[in-house]
Amino acid sequence: MTLLVPNVGEELALKNFLNHTAAQDQTLKLFTSNTTPAETDTDVTYTECSITGYSSKSLTGTSWVVTGGAPSDAAYAEQTFTFTGGFGATVYGYYLVQTTSGTLMWAERDASPYTPANNGDQIKLTPAITAD
Repeated sequence: MTLLVPNVGEELALKNFLNHTAAQDQTLKLFTSNTTPAETDTDVTYTECSITGYSSKSLTGTSWVVTGGAPSDAAYAEQTFTFTGGFGATVYGYYLVQTTSGTLMWAERDASPYTPANNGDQIKLTPAITAD
């Protein structure tokens, strides 16, 4: 996977960094549109997964583990998405939005898209970002 912070995410990061805009918790979502993340993307660029059993994941800002250094990084605990029916759609990757504003923070397309086919199929994902 290659993580991309689009223009709207870059602007948001600067505004948060400078205390221009208050930080918010995040929502982790899977996308089923055959989309390659691009600089001009917004939250509406992606089609959120609707496979039965899927639900987006609420992430609490204070639960990220941030490690300073060169580079610095942040990681969240592994999240598990379990599917129970309505199969046929392919999951191409994930995207992260602010919970309240819905602003796209970043997106990442999986190098090997996955099509759940059985009750109980899962996708496990550990959100992470590196800054250098």
